[in-house]
Amino acid sequence: MRDESTMYRLFMDIATADERILAVYMNGSRTNPNVQNDIFQDYDIVYVVKETRAFIEDREWIHRFGNVLYMQYPDESPDYPSDKENSYGWLMQFDDGIRIDLTAQSIAYAKEHIHDDKLCRILLDKNNILPEIPESTDADYYVKKPTQAQFLACVNEFWWCSNNIAKGLWRGEMPYVQDMTNFVVRKQLEKMLSWKVGIITDFGVSVGKSAKYLYRWIGEEEYQRYLNTYFGGNTEEAWKAVLAMGELFDEVTEYVADGLGYAYDPTEGRAAAAYLKHVRELPKDAKQVY
Repeated sequence: MRDESTMYRLFMDIATADERILAVYMNGSRTNPNVQNDIFQDYDIVYVVKETRAFIEDREWIHRFGNVLYMQYPDESPDYPSDKENSYGWLMQFDDGIRIDLTAQSIAYAKEHIHDDKLCRILLDKNNILPEIPESTDADYYVKKPTQAQFLACVNEFWWCSNNIAKGLWRGEMPYVQDMTNFVVRKQLEKMLSWKVGIITDFGVSVGKSAKYLYRWIGEEEYQRYLNTYFGGNTEEAWKAVLAMGELFDEVTEYVADGLGYAYDPTEGRAAAAYLKHVRELPKDAKQVY
């Protein structure tokens, strides 16, 4: 597997030798001082070019970066809009384990959008066409302090949508249960745990995509309780996990409300938790909920 210095040299050599490439900048985790490097980190590289068309039409030029194992052309997807004349990407996995997310951008597009992400570092600028940028930082991704309204909306969404999990489990509709749990209800738990981290750190850190860095700030026992809220396709396992999720959410909500000085009435949550437990015990031939 090629090391970091080898890859940077490759990016620079290709850009320097090609007069169509005017500048190079990088964003993503490799510009983030708070992320520890590992073997799966990709390289998010942007080449600022005179025009993108020649690069798009030449399907062979990307092989300068190595032997491609498989790849994706995201801007060719029929399901998403694209602006190929100004920005075009290649997502490449190489046979030595390296992954590169490469984008070719027009000069005008790069000038307009280089400030979109503060996790950015200019590697090469042949003719000083790019604007100055501040030192790379992940500040844009820090946990944001919620308003009282946002806090209450999170609480309500969690408990209200747990109703859907309950009926899905009673019906045996596990695909629906998984979607409702992971894409709706869990997202509220992620928010609440993230706000707890925000309180602990004075809202000065990022918990990462999908709150993957929670373990850095909450205790080991609490983090394990969070992991225990994930479940597979077994209904009984799902019920235990969902009820455990409610207990954890209730505790963290109390902590966040107290830490932020927000008004909070736990009555609704306790009623919803009781409803979950009731539905769990309903026989499959039940003719009414109560």
